[in-house]
Amino acid sequence: MKKWVTEDRMVDIVVYVLLILVGIVTVYPFYYTVICSFNDGIDLMKGGVYLWPRKFTLANYQLFLGDADVQHAFFISVSKTVVGTLLCTCFTGVFSYTLSRGNLMFRRVYRFLVVFTMYFSGGLIPYYILLKELHLLNSFMVYIIPGMLNAFFVMTGINFFSAIPESMIEAARIDGAREIKVLSRIVFPVSKPFLATLALFTAVGQWNSWLDSAYYVRDNNLRTLSYKMMTIINQTISNAANSDAAGQISQANTATSFTVQATAMAVSMLPILCVYPFLQKYFVQGMMIGAVKE
Repeated sequence: MKKWVTEDRMVDIVVYVLLILVGIVTVYPFYYTVICSFNDGIDLMKGGVYLWPRKFTLANYQLFLGDADVQHAFFISVSKTVVGTLLCTCFTGVFSYTLSRGNLMFRRVYRFLVVFTMYFSGGLIPYYILLKELHLLNSFMVYIIPGMLNAFFVMTGINFFSAIPESMIEAARIDGAREIKVLSRIVFPVSKPFLATLALFTAVGQWNSWLDSAYYVRDNNLRTLSYKMMTIINQTISNAANSDAAGQISQANTATSFTVQATAMAVSMLPILCVYPFLQKYFVQGMMIGAVKE
């Protein structure tokens, strides 16, 4: 017995050491980005900054957040994320619940169409033409309407809603509840793990997405923060003199191109990091959907 206890402890030690190493490797790049954003740019060029800012400053954030274009892009990203997440969660939840009902006509056809769209796509050019014909190009709704339905989560939601006892729904109908009341009072309250997981994935996708802003939007007032961040990360001091933000960077005494890039990345990470702890418990439960069959 003592031998087994000793071996178990050794295994636990090895596992904990490996987890700590993996955690450090995973977290440290984000941490390093944050400390660089709070460090003086000229001082950072000397090297040797690893664990905390050697010369603390808020000049990088003042420079980045003081840009009117960045402020407007931040507003667009927040609006896009909030509206897109709410509508995607609502429509995907309702659609997947509908397909999970056994009395729905042509249910197999609808499911086949959902699965088909998951594996086959018309490509970028037909998709662009479709958006053009729908008059969605260069409008705020191009961020919202195409993402209102998530095919992958529709299939996940079908499996989740199918596990809800039919007797529970029938009891509500016998009491006189209509379908909308069954959804709002019975189905959705017991579906928090699925809905929270869907909302988290959608919010992260909406917040980080920049290709839609690059491909389908020409109006600078509709650019998102992710797009602005990518332009800042990709630009250099030499070729950035034509833009206002670059002019500010080149004139700054303490900020450098790298510290402003680090600030942009830190600002883009902060909202998701603030939201995730509140959805973590639902997220873990939602990831286990369909993992165990009884």
